[in-house]
Amino acid sequence: MNTSFELDTVKNYLLGLQSRITGALADMDEATFLVDAWQKDPGEKLQGNGITKILEGGRIFERAGCGFSHVTGPQLPPSATQHRPELAGSAFEAMGVSLVFHPRNPYVPTVHMNVRMIAAKPQGGPPVAWFGGGMDLTPYYGFDEDAVHFHRTCKDALVPFGDALHPRFKTWCDDYFSNKHRYEQRGVGGIFFDDFSELGMAQSFAMLQSVGDALLPAYLPIVQRRKDTAYGERERDFQLYRRGRYVEFNLVWDRGTHFGLQSGGRTESILLSMPPEVRWSYQRKDEAGSPEERLLSHFLVPKDWV
Repeated sequence: MNTSFELDTVKNYLLGLQSRITGALADMDEATFLVDAWQKDPGEKLQGNGITKILEGGRIFERAGCGFSHVTGPQLPPSATQHRPELAGSAFEAMGVSLVFHPRNPYVPTVHMNVRMIAAKPQGGPPVAWFGGGMDLTPYYGFDEDAVHFHRTCKDALVPFGDALHPRFKTWCDDYFSNKHRYEQRGVGGIFFDDFSELGMAQSFAMLQSVGDALLPAYLPIVQRRKDTAYGERERDFQLYRRGRYVEFNLVWDRGTHFGLQSGGRTESILLSMPPEVRWSYQRKDEAGSPEERLLSHFLVPKDWV
């Protein structure tokens, strides 16, 4: 494969995607993203650069981070070779866009998306490249119509590439975005895939683009629908408590976080997914039949939404 051409093409797409998404959010929130272009210092284990864009204290979004990174390293970290042991020790090049948007209103769900490409360079062998990513929705107060809309948009993004992909990636997402130490889903899911190149590089990249392009139509209509819903201290308290589960997943289970930290990535950008405020409660029990209890009993269970 012509690695340099493909990497340049992927990079240009990712930078454009970051710009389009942050531009749409800035327009909706009537706010400005801080743009932080960074470069790894010479001599560090990981080399490369990136652009971190972050909005904090907005009218709609309490914290919205969207980062692009392009890095190279001498050795793939364990999180990247977990399913590809034959590539252990290989030099690599990785690039991607990762975002998490934490809304201010508890009736607006948090969203996460990541799209990435990794190219490994094993000694004595040809380069090997693959794609990964997906998106998932984490409500605090659930609405069936929001979950259906999000999942339908995810499904529509995959349909052009084969009917088998959506059920497979949907199940993969349910399995992955789970706080296994609590036997609890992180949210209502979406789609997730990794180590993916089975359609050939051109079509696999086209699929990645379709997923990336689906983020705004999947999420912004939900934000528009819920952003002005009235809420009080009870809803805010529950939102902060549920954000604790989000933090637990990112630090304990998330392979992207582990990849960044294990490879010597830029910690400030890796942790842009963290919410600005969060709370933990000891053995909290919500009243049966309450909206808070219904989040666990109805929404945080894997199900076919479309």
